[in-house]
Amino acid sequence: MVNFLEALFPRLADGGYSITSPRSRRYNCIAWAAGDTGKWWWPGPDSTFEFWPASVAREETLDAFREVLASLGYVECQAEEVEPGFEKVAIFVNAANEPTHAARQLPNGRWTSKLGNLEDLEHALRDLEGTQYGTVVLIMKRPE
Repeated sequence: MVNFLEALFPRLADGGYSITSPRSRRYNCIAWAAGDTGKWWWPGPDSTFEFWPASVAREETLDAFREVLASLGYVECQAEEVEPGFEKVAIFVNAANEPTHAARQLPNGRWTSKLGNLEDLEHALRDLEGTQYGTVVLIMKRPE
């Protein structure tokens, strides 16, 4: 029987993954990628429940997500491979080019993701591509 996560993300079974935290509604993938486990980051209209930096437009666009990461010191890069001295974040978008997910690279070259209000995972980056999150379109890095 395929488990729930593998049903959502079929590539996980082939790439290998591990659950690294219990489920939580306190934070989401954008917060996790930014290193914050205390807030839910999203540019939705409800600033009471969703944190978004005041300096960035509250819109679900790739440009807004790029700007948020830039405000945290990230710059665009092409390579998804590990680079000593840098941490990387990847942004996924759906078919309408709307951001759906963010993952952060670990020092071992694998990636970590918070799956909505589900668990955090360690996984291969492309193993989350598919119908749920779309594809990786942006990778950014900053010095550690």
